[in-house]
Amino acid sequence: MSHSVPTKVLVIGYVWPEPRSSAASGHVMQILEAFLEQGWDITFSSPAGPGEHKADLTSLGIREVPIELNNSSFDTFISGLAPDIVLFDQFMMEEQFGWRVEKHCPDALRILETSDLQSLRHARHQRLKDRLKSDDEQTDFTELFAPALHEEFQLMASTDLAKREIAALYRCDLNLMISEVEIDLLVEEFGLPRQILHWCPLMIDLPDTAAPGFEERAHFLSIGNFRHAPNWDAVLWMKTTLWPLIRARLPRAQLHIYGAYTPPKATALHNPAQGFHIMD
Repeated sequence: MSHSVPTKVLVIGYVWPEPRSSAASGHVMQILEAFLEQGWDITFSSPAGPGEHKADLTSLGIREVPIELNNSSFDTFISGLAPDIVLFDQFMMEEQFGWRVEKHCPDALRILETSDLQSLRHARHQRLKDRLKSDDEQTDFTELFAPALHEEFQLMASTDLAKREIAALYRCDLNLMISEVEIDLLVEEFGLPRQILHWCPLMIDLPDTAAPGFEERAHFLSIGNFRHAPNWDAVLWMKTTLWPLIRARLPRAQLHIYGAYTPPKATALHNPAQGFHIMD
């Protein structure tokens, strides 16, 4: 009796997944689990060293194979593996390895899992820095939160990062996008074909039991990996601007902040008297 050969998938990660420390890694793990449910044969590779929160992929039946940047050993590896699908988990991995995949496995389907648009994140960060450096002493930053798509495009279009990222999106057969707004930006402003962009949000199972009602709940909660600059910026903004306003209205309110890789500058903000808790 003949048996069909399972689809071979190679996932090339910027880092080894750490689902307990970052949402991006959590999303990668969700995708890997979806592949496993299909009965696919999965290999995960990364040029990065393992972090302290690294997931044990081998326990899931996923092979772990370290790879090196700018090394022809990858050519031998990819030729021997001969995957049907190659997924890159950030565009920088497509830049580094995509051309080698195309050369040695031209028929492999190439997929980019974006996590989020790096060039958009960078443009927003630059816009905030420019605003903070300006002579304008206003403290209202409302206009920074939801600019029109064309404004975002103008911030991004001339940057080298955007050009590199858009090129990577074009080189791939399919691109997985968490945000529908990012899809609209890429289609309406950058002119990418919508058919190469697939909305793939966080895949979270709903609880079997009903969530507690509002009156049964207590406290405020913030979650974010401290190695991600916007998360640290959000904690500082909460500490200096938002939380004092909330405590003025709710004197007994408590804020619990969780995040992997907590630095000393964050733990220094811990102040139970103010209801501001940096949690272990």
